[in-house]
Amino acid sequence: MRRGFDIKHYGGFFALTCLCLFILYAPLIIVMIYSFNDSPSITRWESMSLRWYRDIFTGVESEKFKVAAWNSLTIAISAATVATMVATAAAVGMIRGGNFRGKSVSFALISLPVMVPEIVTAVATLIFFSAIGFTLGTLSILVAHIVFCIPFAYLPISARLQGIEACYEEAAQDLYATRWQTFRYVLMPVLGPGIVSGFLLAFIISLDDFIITSFVKGSGVETLPTAIFGAVKQGIKPNIMALSTLLLLFSILLVTCSYFIGKRGEVTHSEP
Repeated sequence: MRRGFDIKHYGGFFALTCLCLFILYAPLIIVMIYSFNDSPSITRWESMSLRWYRDIFTGVESEKFKVAAWNSLTIAISAATVATMVATAAAVGMIRGGNFRGKSVSFALISLPVMVPEIVTAVATLIFFSAIGFTLGTLSILVAHIVFCIPFAYLPISARLQGIEACYEEAAQDLYATRWQTFRYVLMPVLGPGIVSGFLLAFIISLDDFIITSFVKGSGVETLPTAIFGAVKQGIKPNIMALSTLLLLFSILLVTCSYFIGKRGEVTHSEP
């Protein structure tokens, strides 16, 4: 009897997996451990302490970090909101719009920012803003983030919409519901988990972005990633490790929420 394909039977697979996981996560774990080091040295361990976490909020650089964090949050929330709205409209048009001329091209354009290297997108955005005389600052970061976040919000929303049968909307229209009523009262409640997942994913992408932000932010405007990079250029300090750990944990929390919201939506939709 022919045995089915099982990758676990290939020699060295487990060892290679462990090596990849070690390379990916060992640096993050080291940063998290040394963020609790009481020593000002980043290589010499002394004792456990929350000294550098307090320094983030009360130290010399605390005001700079607070302003940068506020800029990051406001830009991320605004960009994720607009990107999610555009992505939802695009998903409905692409999946429920039937076949239309240019559908493949439209899908390629939506997916393009994901496939193009981020440095290329950053340079192209900077050149475009310079060509039209757009002033670099908070607004330029917001516009760039909205465009860049749309495909990331589109992916979970479109995946959720593809799993929803069209019979629900057809039944609503048979009962004389308008297109807007069908979308608002039938499609939106079922599509909701996908929309929330798309929003959270777009929020994380915007919050953590450095390359595009550093090109289009202009002078005098800092987000949390660019503020961290600016501090690192002057030398790696333990408070940077603490700040990076907080940002990492916040990102992990949002990713986890996005995952469970998406899974909950799938379970709810599958129930009779």
